[in-house]
Amino acid sequence: MSLSEFLLNKSYFKIKMHPIASNHFKIISKINGVKGVFILDTGASTTFIDLKLKEKFKLTSHPSIVKARGAGPDKIDTLLSKNNTLSIGKWVKTRFPIALIDLSYVNDAFESINSSAVDGIIGADILKKGFAIIDYEKRYLYLKHK
Repeated sequence: MSLSEFLLNKSYFKIKMHPIASNHFKIISKINGVKGVFILDTGASTTFIDLKLKEKFKLTSHPSIVKARGAGPDKIDTLLSKNNTLSIGKWVKTRFPIALIDLSYVNDAFESINSSAVDGIIGADILKKGFAIIDYEKRYLYLKHK
């Protein structure tokens, strides 16, 4: 029995990951019914959407006291949007909080290596909630509902 067959029998959903030039994987997801392109970042604690795309993804938000921090030394201001519907393939999570930050520095880095811009980052919060299993060789992410 393959890993895929085993996980599908355990009620996991199979999601295709697409490699990009930065060595990240791109995943197509929907936020509030709107399709977007996200990178999977196992080191990111939270799922983020680019602040400029707030209206596109139908997000309502309020300022957050939490400051985001990436690989650099600077802390980044965030907004928080609650009660969103997130769909990754057939895996769906409702009332999901999403942080909004300026992702221009991320997209500038992608453009410098001839990769297209992303709408956001899928972080460890989703991976934990979905009991994630990543098959790097076959390029699939598996998520399940509890």
